[in-house]
Amino acid sequence: MADKKKITQLAAGDRTIPPDGAKMIPFYLMGSEYLVPETLTIMKAVEYAGYQYIRGCGCRGGICGACATFYRFTGDYRLKAGLACQTVVGPGMIITQLPFFPANRPDYNLDNLDNTRGDLHAELRRLYPEVFKCIGCGTCTRTCPMDIDVMDYIALMKRGDLKGAAYKSFDCVMCGLCASRCPAQISQFTAAMFVRRLVGKYMLPKAGHLEKRIEEVKSGKYEKMLKKLSKMKPEELRKLYIEREREPDLAEPGVWMPEDKECL
Repeated sequence: MADKKKITQLAAGDRTIPPDGAKMIPFYLMGSEYLVPETLTIMKAVEYAGYQYIRGCGCRGGICGACATFYRFTGDYRLKAGLACQTVVGPGMIITQLPFFPANRPDYNLDNLDNTRGDLHAELRRLYPEVFKCIGCGTCTRTCPMDIDVMDYIALMKRGDLKGAAYKSFDCVMCGLCASRCPAQISQFTAAMFVRRLVGKYMLPKAGHLEKRIEEVKSGKYEKMLKKLSKMKPEELRKLYIEREREPDLAEPGVWMPEDKECL
């Protein structure tokens, strides 16, 4: 067996520097092999290999869902999925990343939905008919990097429990991995977003204080303040931010008020 080609190890991004004696493992990216420290996430390993992220790296903590990744290990037939910011590299890992997943994203306007009879479930059936083709295999749930029971909230949608589905899917980061593995070709994550919007607009009680603030914004109440801030120098803005009155961490909602109420 021929000796493996020695690969120059590069550091990029936040310049990961492995400790002395760190075990280096083979990692395959864009068809090439690199040696990277075994404790890195896929995202950090990609940067360690000399590549630079210019998109899909918004949070680096499993929040934005923009770094969906498929991978296999040499000698293993199974195709796996995860977020590059969460998944740790392993020996012989071969990866490909998804900058965009072509899911079902129908056009709709929440203000124009036919809600005269309260049949929001009919709107779900019209826009996302594939939801009702779910075969209950659970692949979506096993794929989800946020450990959401995706199959369960799809079942709630099918039964018409839109509020339950909205709460069940609330932690979704819209990475699309569930849809990429679904044999019924359901766009679970976009259907869940639609349901959450329905619940927010038609089922939850209206927030009076929010409507009041919207009217204040529309009336131009804060234009003078914004113009004043826009003319300030960065140092002045930084000082204003650091010295601002901060709400106590354990304050009850709606109870605490700042001493200076000029900007309220």
